[in-house]
Amino acid sequence: MKRRSFIKTGLTAAWILSGHEWVKASMLTHEVSTSKKRGLRFAVASDGHYGEPNTTSAENFANLVQHVNEEHGRRKFDFCMINGDIVHNEKEFYTPAKAALDKLAMPYYVSQGNHDRVTPDEWQSIWNMPVNHDFRIRKNGFLVGTTSDVKGEYHCPDLDWMRSALEKHKEQEHVFIFLHINPVKQTKGAVDCPELTNLLKQYRNVKAVFDGHDHDQDDVKVKDGIPFIFDGHFGGSWGTAYKGYRVVETMEDGRLVTYMMNPTVKLDAYDLGYKM
Repeated sequence: MKRRSFIKTGLTAAWILSGHEWVKASMLTHEVSTSKKRGLRFAVASDGHYGEPNTTSAENFANLVQHVNEEHGRRKFDFCMINGDIVHNEKEFYTPAKAALDKLAMPYYVSQGNHDRVTPDEWQSIWNMPVNHDFRIRKNGFLVGTTSDVKGEYHCPDLDWMRSALEKHKEQEHVFIFLHINPVKQTKGAVDCPELTNLLKQYRNVKAVFDGHDHDQDDVKVKDGIPFIFDGHFGGSWGTAYKGYRVVETMEDGRLVTYMMNPTVKLDAYDLGYKM
């Protein structure tokens, strides 16, 4: 049996994933995310690139914080993940970037991207969390791994750390992984990490992997039954025509629903169905 079933839904149409192809399933008159009681809820945003020349960095960060906080006021987020490329190369930009993100009204976590060019010790000092870290909320485990270094080179995640963290969270109902760079070569800017894919397949509670880096990607891609989920960008000089963020919600029955915010309008939702 397939590991999961998937539905992509807007207001009037649905698609279900058969293999790796979306096929028309049925017409809907409501949004999937309203069909079941919600559980965990969080936001994901990436690629703010504070300090990139000829961009409105301060405005981009302020807009993200404003929109996420407003959505949080409507229905609370458990946390917000900033999934890499927070600044654009230079260390001096961490101070204003962090000051902006500190205005988020919910806890937030960060991952290191290829433009976040500091050492692990410097990262720890700035954010008070390691480049590789994990946390738990209720029955959900979260793994946040670095895919770069102080030189901005692209890397696969630390497999020893990932294996240890997956084992640590093997009893959780869901596990979510955040990696700035896509590790399964699904995009132009990805790296190929087959050992990671083989490792993830051993843990049936891995619900999704979230990636940034590719500013023009805001969809869900599948590898070996695992969804790799992108969220465009909220800053920088290129990418999707809008600057937004992603919302993720778990359902009472174990399904995962996710959609982009543009940044105040909900885009097509994906219902990632059940693990089989």
